[in-house]
Amino acid sequence: MKTKSILLGMALAIMPAFSMADNNVKMVVGTYTDAGSEGLYSFDFDQENGTATELSSLKIDDPSYFTFSKNGRYIYAVSEKNNSLAVLNSIGFDPTKGTFSFMNSQLTHGADPCYVATNGKIAVTANYSGGSLSVFPILSNGTLDKPLVLMSSKKMGPNRTRQNQPHFHCTIFTPDNYILTTDFSGDRILSFTYNAKEKKLEDRGIAAHVRPGSGPRHLVFEPNGRYAYLMNELSGKVIAYQYKDGKLKEIQTVVADDAHAQGGADIRISPDGNFLYASTRLKGDGITIFKLGGDGSLRRVGVQKTGRHPRNFAITPNGKYLLVACRDDNTIQVYSRDKSTGMLTNTHQDIDLSHPACIRFYPEK
Repeated sequence: MKTKSILLGMALAIMPAFSMADNNVKMVVGTYTDAGSEGLYSFDFDQENGTATELSSLKIDDPSYFTFSKNGRYIYAVSEKNNSLAVLNSIGFDPTKGTFSFMNSQLTHGADPCYVATNGKIAVTANYSGGSLSVFPILSNGTLDKPLVLMSSKKMGPNRTRQNQPHFHCTIFTPDNYILTTDFSGDRILSFTYNAKEKKLEDRGIAAHVRPGSGPRHLVFEPNGRYAYLMNELSGKVIAYQYKDGKLKEIQTVVADDAHAQGGADIRISPDGNFLYASTRLKGDGITIFKLGGDGSLRRVGVQKTGRHPRNFAITPNGKYLLVACRDDNTIQVYSRDKSTGMLTNTHQDIDLSHPACIRFYPEK
């Protein structure tokens, strides 16, 4: 009996440690490197109390956007440069230690790559100033092959300051493996499929027309893949769509940017699929909060003011925290999230980092 009691006591003492470890998730942040930042940083983030511990860094030029591979072992990060240094980087990632290992890079042949997505077989960058897409085959060891495709746009919009030359801003894979791309200057969303046998993009037409001068920026799907939501940078509006077979049917348009500052930025959906969040910049910086209806509709429920220039943000896998990359304040703000109302509360547990631009959590298994 005494031995059993000792063993039980030891087990109870160990259980909290395991529980605490289970709450931790690896977080990676990409930064602009013009003010002395290394580039990529990794952190151990405690999803229970909202604290972060820095683990490692890797020197990469301007990794302003990146994505994890499907298995989480690799990171594909752009170097957002407006010259011959514009590349896509392949980086190994150790999910236990949070360390990086540079693997290779390939030229995008399109200026200012600002977004990257992957389906595990190819990686695609949206090149903002190049007004183009670059498609990179992914080799078996996770490295990138030379780009096989460069798809360009020539369409421009009515805003002669912001849409005076072609711009692509975002490219994502749909649940059924179409590629949707926001044509920022052309005020439309383009649809493609990738023909692996012939190694080319096949044009599937225009997925959706957007009102002239809107400047479509980022697109996100809700967890079931039935609906998609577009953040427009210039109009500051969010458009809700019904999705089917590479096409988008508009359901509703709602305002996110009350200041009309032409600074709509990022858009995310909570892991439970109940709330949508959109960040706006340049004036009245903050996060606008919407409740998602079962029919894909949006109901605006609140606004959370943030630090300056909330370019990007991310929600923890357990949905408890929302972290905002406030680029111009050199900080990441940590907000707790009420899962029932969607409202945010600043925990004042800021993570100081020079020009943070992109936050991602290590994929859940």
